[in-house]
Amino acid sequence: MQTAYTVLILLMLVGVSRLIGRVVPLPLPLVQIAAGALLAWPTLGLHVALDPELFLFLFLPPLLFSDGWRMPKREFWRLRGPILTLAVGLVLFTVVGAGYFIHWLLPSIPLPVAFALAAVLSPTDAVAVSAISQNRLPTPLMHMLQGEALMNDASGLVTFKFALVAAVTGVFSLATASVTFVLVAVGGLAVGVALSWLVGRLRAWMIARGWDDPATHVVFMLLLPFAAYVLAERVEVSGILSAVAAGMMQSWLDLLPRQTNTRLLNRSVWSLLEFAFNGLIFLLLGLQLPDIIKAVASHETSLWPTLLYRCFDVVAIFLVLLALRYVWVQSIWRASILLRRLRGKGEMTQLPTARSCWLLTVGGVRGAVTLAGVMSVPLLMGGVAFPERDLLIFIAAGVILLSLIAACIALPLLLRGIDKSPDDKRRNEVREAWRKTAEAAIHALEAEEAGPQDAAQAALAAELKARIMSEYRHQLDIFNDSAEAQALALQMDLLERRLRLKALRAQRLELYSLSRHHQIGDDVLREVLGELDLSEAKLGQVK
Repeated sequence: MQTAYTVLILLMLVGVSRLIGRVVPLPLPLVQIAAGALLAWPTLGLHVALDPELFLFLFLPPLLFSDGWRMPKREFWRLRGPILTLAVGLVLFTVVGAGYFIHWLLPSIPLPVAFALAAVLSPTDAVAVSAISQNRLPTPLMHMLQGEALMNDASGLVTFKFALVAAVTGVFSLATASVTFVLVAVGGLAVGVALSWLVGRLRAWMIARGWDDPATHVVFMLLLPFAAYVLAERVEVSGILSAVAAGMMQSWLDLLPRQTNTRLLNRSVWSLLEFAFNGLIFLLLGLQLPDIIKAVASHETSLWPTLLYRCFDVVAIFLVLLALRYVWVQSIWRASILLRRLRGKGEMTQLPTARSCWLLTVGGVRGAVTLAGVMSVPLLMGGVAFPERDLLIFIAAGVILLSLIAACIALPLLLRGIDKSPDDKRRNEVREAWRKTAEAAIHALEAEEAGPQDAAQAALAAELKARIMSEYRHQLDIFNDSAEAQALALQMDLLERRLRLKALRAQRLELYSLSRHHQIGDDVLREVLGELDLSEAKLGQVK
């Protein structure tokens, strides 16, 4: 029961922290870390023993699956060069540069272990930076950070495992490690794509036989990231990349017919899971902080001088990581600008180069993958205690906190004066999509041939067709090229939505009244209320 109580308390705190975040001018991740640390304070005494393997299995696959699902595939492909250089090249650059620095700064940490620590400090967290920037980052930069975070989780953790093996066995081969890295990455992607495709075929087969219950399909979708992760790990390839690939593949397969209700339910369920899991990750980090601090100073006679020195070490390592990232980003940025100018593409040149480089640099916030990876360091190495394991965990936790704090301070300053203008290209694509789909609907209705029917039925069908076609012609008017026509159509559309919303709310109040007076049963209430809610959701937000 104690475990159940702990889970319920943490979930309640996730919701409460969201409310506090609306009042306190701090990003939600920092609020949640502070709440977790407060809970772990001796007077409250809530302690959670964190099993790294269980942590990796429960939290990372669904979050990475969801990120892969939502990642714009076209933008990911367009920015594949910069993304791969950040996700692979920067990881290796960080491992070498930061690894040697850590070994020089702390000689008690062997060089292979220092490389392992640098590797686990490489993965970034795009969710945290999105929460901090409040979606004010320029779209191409945000896409780069999202793509980097998707891919460098795998590259960082695979490099981390290689470094740990070298530390434990004392044997390392660059050629073998390079080949293994490629095989692990490609194998993980292949497993995720294949499993996601098979699930898509299974769902299509079920739908063809009338088995289109939304809850059943959503359950399959919930199990898919875990299955992709476990299967990939069993065949010794990257489970993280497998979950990402499964999500990206599923976004193409989630266009099956007769699945409107499933998609609506799926979006709601995944939004809830993302909110809860992201909050739990940062709460757990806060809960671990007191134990991490005690462990790093447990072998010293005095707490505060030791803790102060260790904090200086953390700051120095964080600054080196920041410098290495800036040097790499600056180099890749200049090469990217040059290539885009040669190709006649100016998408990434909307901001001054220096500011864009700093946004990408500070945007490399560390998060859950770093915490889970460093907690998986073994307790023993060759029958003796793993060298400086507590210190490694302390450094990783400190870098996570510093990266969050630095982003909280620097990103608003760097974004000051930048009004994120509407994406004209995307807006035009949306308009064109609505225009073409409305024209297709009108053509389909015009081509509709009625079967044998009497005159009354024919007249009724013609009236209904005219009414439906008038709605689609109204949509075409909204996307007319004339600015005056657009303004008038939008004004009429807004007024119509307000009137429809008022009518729907009146229906809902009458429905509540019928239920209170026991004129309808609960099953009827739920059915009609669901239809009204769906109709209101279709209207969107009306100002």
